[in-house]
Amino acid sequence: MKKRVLILANNAVGLYNFRFELICELFKQGLEVHFAVPETIEDKKVQLIIDAGAKYLHTPLNRRGTNPFEDLKLIMQYKKVMKTINPDVVLTFTIKPNIYGTYVASKFNKPVIMNVTGIGSSLVSGNLKKVVKNLYKHACEKADIVFFENEDNRCFFIHNKIVNYKKTVLLPGAGVNINKYRPVEKRYKSDKIKFLFIGRIMKEKGIEEYLEAANNITKKYTNTEFQILGPFEEKQYETLILKNKNSNIKYLGVSDDVRNEIKEIDCIVHPSYHEGMSNVLLEGAAMGKPLIASNIPGCKEIIEDGHNGYLFQVKSVKSLEEKLEKFINLNDHAKELMGKNSRNKVLKEFDRKIVIDKYIKAINTVLKEGNKNESI
Repeated sequence: MKKRVLILANNAVGLYNFRFELICELFKQGLEVHFAVPETIEDKKVQLIIDAGAKYLHTPLNRRGTNPFEDLKLIMQYKKVMKTINPDVVLTFTIKPNIYGTYVASKFNKPVIMNVTGIGSSLVSGNLKKVVKNLYKHACEKADIVFFENEDNRCFFIHNKIVNYKKTVLLPGAGVNINKYRPVEKRYKSDKIKFLFIGRIMKEKGIEEYLEAANNITKKYTNTEFQILGPFEEKQYETLILKNKNSNIKYLGVSDDVRNEIKEIDCIVHPSYHEGMSNVLLEGAAMGKPLIASNIPGCKEIIEDGHNGYLFQVKSVKSLEEKLEKFINLNDHAKELMGKNSRNKVLKEFDRKIVIDKYIKAINTVLKEGNKNESI
């Protein structure tokens, strides 16, 4: 009988975009894969994962909600899933699946491989800081292996006594599919220097700093264009962006395949406040694009300042503008070299195969009774 892997995630888009190759490798290893996400079965990404051979379960989840009754419902859903599937190993991603999924799995004595994809604001500030920290500590005690996507996040958990360092394993983020994301010639020629913001449109992704810098830079350099790609996570930015009068700031909507937008621009800008490991930067780098991003964990590992892009002070419009100007004033050869350096860095350090290999080793470890502490 095949061993069963249960994946608990907070959205199907992220699961498909960043874990699909892992799911396919699990099939190759002879494992049966079940996945639980909040989207309905009609969702396109859900269908793609089902079509690959995985079995779907619906678990409603408000990933940004703080209502305890909603979270209690999620716990009950996870209990139902655990009883139905009876998995041999559980993989969890992001905060609520990590905390509540691990809690439920421990009640059924199921081994858990947790992935801390990033440290959100609730863990470092705000009224819920202490509560979230205690919940995470309890979850990490029950988990068998805890993956981290950058060293700073791992150190934060260890320093705050949330996790035993012996359980921790470092990953190069989710990695990137270097065959899918690769340099491609621009389809459209343009005299403008084009920058692109990709992400959920919300304060913590740095959209305010991006818009302010874009307004200032386009007044000084009329040959620049600032594009925005992604869904409105916080509605107050919808009117601000859609009714923007600056013709050199363009909202592109959402995309089924960001490669189409990335290939046409000159530089990725990622002004996020916090990251696990930025998939936006990894994909842009894999496609040979220079990068400009906040000097924070999850970005600074990908960018070597002055080599394949620039790092700026997080939340600082002035610092961002300085780096944008620096890039604008580079000659074409220097910009091209930065892009090549981005691609080379990804090939050496962030190939998704590295991540998949570590997951397969971790799964094999926890499936062997008595060998859960074997080095990964």
